[in-house]
Amino acid sequence: MIKQLRKAVLPVAGLGTRFLPATKATAKEMLPVVDKPLIQYAVEEARAAGIEQFCMVTGRGKTALVEHFDVAYELESTLRERGKTEAMAALEGTQSEPGSITTVRQQVPLGLGHAIWCARAFIGDDPFAVLLPDDLVLADKPCLQQLAEAYYETGGNIVAITEVPREQTNRYGILKVGRDDGRLVEVTGLVEKPAPKDAPSNLSIIGRYVLMPEVIKYLALMERGAGNEVQLTDGMARLIGEQPFHGLRFEGRRFDCGDKVGFLEAQIAFALKRPDLADAVYAFLKTYV
Repeated sequence: MIKQLRKAVLPVAGLGTRFLPATKATAKEMLPVVDKPLIQYAVEEARAAGIEQFCMVTGRGKTALVEHFDVAYELESTLRERGKTEAMAALEGTQSEPGSITTVRQQVPLGLGHAIWCARAFIGDDPFAVLLPDDLVLADKPCLQQLAEAYYETGGNIVAITEVPREQTNRYGILKVGRDDGRLVEVTGLVEKPAPKDAPSNLSIIGRYVLMPEVIKYLALMERGAGNEVQLTDGMARLIGEQPFHGLRFEGRRFDCGDKVGFLEAQIAFALKRPDLADAVYAFLKTYV
């Protein structure tokens, strides 16, 4: 029996050094794309997939991430008194059910696998999603919703995948593949950041996963991989052969918002999808291009 997917882990402990000085006193996940912070995009995408409980794996200086989803009594009272209905509507996505968001601390930066291990008590014996807010996906159907639907088809572990240039395989977790129907790919192996000459394919994992709780026992071994860190990819690789494991070619466009150029491109792409902004954005782009 396939268990319901209700939990999501959001690793948000990173320092955001590529965006200094903007991230000196602000969590990088609070950087806005148009008018919404990256963390809110991630939470809304997860909710669309049926996620009800969230665990943010945080570090020092990240309290704003939780406060963003808290009730802002003074602000909301002021907006109501002034009849600012549009502004009130803009806050709807920041509302969370009481007790639906928890946090754990990753005190030392030992990698993504270590961050997921820090959430082990929250995960328990349940399947869980992982969303990396730096990866922003523009899609008609939210990426994690696509992944959840595929999970209910196949059971087991499933990751969102995309093709990358062969010369860039050393930046990503890369799949070794079996059966491939053009949408779902059987995963027969995983390699973290292989050199292009050693990469088994050019299919890369992006920051969306549905994983079984058994991955925690392998992450708990604290084995160091690429970059001398505990890699989630290495833990997932140990599940292959024990449980179903698939990659999903999701529909949509992924933006790497941990990169300055990717972040700027996301601003334009998301603005052009907004009926209230598209015409004005098109107009000013013509003056630069």
